[in-house]
Amino acid sequence: MHQTQGNGSTPDQEPPNDGLLAGRIDALFAGLGARGRVVLSHLPLTVTVVLIVAAAALFSPETLVDERFRLALLGHSVIFVTCVAVPWGRLPAPVLSVVPVLDCLAIGFTREAGGPSFNVLSLMLVFPVIWLSVGRQRSRVLLAVLGVVLSTVIPAAALGSPPTEGSMIRTIFLPLVMAAIAVSAHIVSGTLHRQRKALLRKDQALAETLAESVDRQRLLDAVLAAVGVGVWVVDKDGNNVLINRAMRDDPTLARLTEAESTTTLLLSDRATPVPSGGLPAARVARGDVFTDELIWAGDEKDQRAFSVSAHEICSRDGARSGGVITLVDVTALITALAAKDDFVGTVSHELRTPLTSILGYLELVLEEPGHEGIEAELQVVYRNATHLLGLVNDLIAVASERVDLSLQEADLARLLADVVDFTLPQAANRGLELVLEAEPSLTARMDIPRIRQVVTNLLSNAIKYSPDGGRITARAHRTGTDLVCSITDPGVGMSTEDQEQAFTKFFRSARSRETAIPGAGLGLPVSKTIVEGHGGSMSLTSAPGAGTTATFVLPAS
Repeated sequence: MHQTQGNGSTPDQEPPNDGLLAGRIDALFAGLGARGRVVLSHLPLTVTVVLIVAAAALFSPETLVDERFRLALLGHSVIFVTCVAVPWGRLPAPVLSVVPVLDCLAIGFTREAGGPSFNVLSLMLVFPVIWLSVGRQRSRVLLAVLGVVLSTVIPAAALGSPPTEGSMIRTIFLPLVMAAIAVSAHIVSGTLHRQRKALLRKDQALAETLAESVDRQRLLDAVLAAVGVGVWVVDKDGNNVLINRAMRDDPTLARLTEAESTTTLLLSDRATPVPSGGLPAARVARGDVFTDELIWAGDEKDQRAFSVSAHEICSRDGARSGGVITLVDVTALITALAAKDDFVGTVSHELRTPLTSILGYLELVLEEPGHEGIEAELQVVYRNATHLLGLVNDLIAVASERVDLSLQEADLARLLADVVDFTLPQAANRGLELVLEAEPSLTARMDIPRIRQVVTNLLSNAIKYSPDGGRITARAHRTGTDLVCSITDPGVGMSTEDQEQAFTKFFRSARSRETAIPGAGLGLPVSKTIVEGHGGSMSLTSAPGAGTTATFVLPAS
């Protein structure tokens, strides 16, 4: 298992052995220079000549006494000294071809001077022939064949050797054989040259890819070291692959990554322990993908809240190879939200008492005679005070995330019809048609005022957010053991982002703020709290410009 701590370390990578060997050979020949390369090319022939002289001294001493043989050996020596002494780098490249041609002549004179016993020396022509044939110039192949022909003709003519059957065969077949060798050497060298170039290109591409990979690794290491979010990468079995610095330096998170973790983990309720199968690494090993799940980690006196997300990692063939887990410390945010809810709840409770008192005295005043002249104004005060008390009660419900319910048997269809009838004048004033589609006798145990509040909130929103008229449809029907109620409007609709935030306390979309649509952002959160208090659920379906459908579900009796 490879684990990166903080700045991830990139393992050393070596270029391919073939590319490395080619590079070393290039460096060796480049270091030799032109003169060294010529000497190295001529060296095999020189060593072979030395071995032939040694063999002649042992087995044919009389040959070394022959003046012509000595002159031929002198020719070899002069050619080798020339290879060593001449500054070939200053001369044109074609001049180098003179050396192997002279080698061919020297071999021919040595063979002729040695007599029939030394005819085998014709095999030495392989050295200069291959030297000439190796390369990309086809003319050098012809030069190699010409050198072989000259090695058979000129020495015989110069030394006055009478033509024999063997010499004639040699004159004809030796150039043919050497021509075949020259062509083969030229083809092989060309093939090797192309392969070498391809190998060098591949090696260069691999080197560039490796450099790019190293740069990306360094960038990733810098990013992972800089972010304050804990990043934890595991393989498909849940084993650690990479842990960034923020994860490692936090003692609570560091213990979480250990094989035998000692960190206490609790669910969002801050009371239920996270089961072993619910740990982040174990869930990723099962292939789970999740976003912004709240867990509490640490000892009771030092618990901290983390928002945990996991995303899948796939290999090039699409198979799951692991996952990336991120842990964001949201303790301060959770604490701030709790403080906000406490503040809202406290202020709301403090407001409800004087508002209740104001409403009580207003009722007494309205019941007493003698105020007929200002009764209309008193009714306005009473209605606004009642609205304000309802808003305060909503604030209390939202802050506590619970409502007190008084359940009784009731017909959801009748309740929906009553609210629709009450709302018809308001819809008509906005140029909207309000349609009811409800099955009869939809009985459930419910808090009638609270469910009436939910339906009223949904119809009010449908009217407010449908400025261009149209039809609003209120539906209610039974589905299995549930009662489903939905309100569909033709209004402005909501984006996906707005839908995700719609049930958040005090949230109002940008469109509602721009068009100055009234509201406090409490209707949907309060409605959702009421419905969930009944054991039901609530959802939205919407699209920009295509209207909205708000749906809540209640358990049937």
